[in-house]
Amino acid sequence: MLTRRDILLGAVAAGAAVHLRTSFAKASQPATPVNFDVPAGACDCHTHIHGDPEKFPYFTGRIYTPETALPEEMAALHKALRMQRVVIVTPSVYGTDNTATLFGMRARGADARGVAVIDSKTPESELDSMGRAGVCGVRLNLSTGGTNDPVVGRRRFQEAAERVKTRNWHVQMNTNLAMVAAIKDLVAASPVPVVFDHFANARAELGVQQPGFAELVELVRSGKAWVKISISGGPPPDYPAFAPLARALIAANSERIVWGTNWPHPNSGSGRRATELTPLFQVDDGLVLNLLPVWAPDAAIRKKILVDNPAKLYAF
Repeated sequence: MLTRRDILLGAVAAGAAVHLRTSFAKASQPATPVNFDVPAGACDCHTHIHGDPEKFPYFTGRIYTPETALPEEMAALHKALRMQRVVIVTPSVYGTDNTATLFGMRARGADARGVAVIDSKTPESELDSMGRAGVCGVRLNLSTGGTNDPVVGRRRFQEAAERVKTRNWHVQMNTNLAMVAAIKDLVAASPVPVVFDHFANARAELGVQQPGFAELVELVRSGKAWVKISISGGPPPDYPAFAPLARALIAANSERIVWGTNWPHPNSGSGRRATELTPLFQVDDGLVLNLLPVWAPDAAIRKKILVDNPAKLYAF
């Protein structure tokens, strides 16, 4: 029969094993060399930092637990991709705690900007402090939280825009095309820039005719919305299927498009228990970056997407 001492020793051993796995698991690194000239000052506009959970504990209301993804791993990624600059976005696993993002930004120095997650309880003094550190936007992560109600989406967007409109910040949204269509009037009248993550989660296999995509294109064409042409989730079965979506958005207004990796590619939809460690997707970001010349054959337009547009949106 197991004694109380046996049980305690087993728990300690299990905890140590989880700690080692969490601390030393490796986020993906590019396997494919970049095959085009990346312009100086290029920016990866969508990344996350997952710090050591003993120093940066996760939000108790999270829906998944990722492996770590540390600043030194991000630096290696960007050396391979020839990316000088980075935007670090607070992931949902931290709730409104932005300390891991700020940690990653400090490690990168002047070449980093941040996008924070806040709520009504976040004091103005904290926004002031984050602004001085290089935070220049707030994120509404509606998709990971499963928020699809347009009434809720409209309210949360209005609250966020109102909160940051005097700060020269933007509102970034991780949501779907149905929500884009539902809030298009608010976006068109927004007092702050609005940025949609990951093609607004358009489904590549449905093409440019899918519901809501025309509304997204029109918001981009009018200059009222920005879109990150970053691919969410794990390796899709058909990378080329994103080409029509990317080309349509770029053709609509190349001055409202930015690019990002979504590194370290967290798997928020694994179906595991929220507290169970979920391996990161292993994505070849060199292969993904090499899609950009296919989407934007003109080098001048690629420079807009990688350098000029991020410099404007994130005040580099």
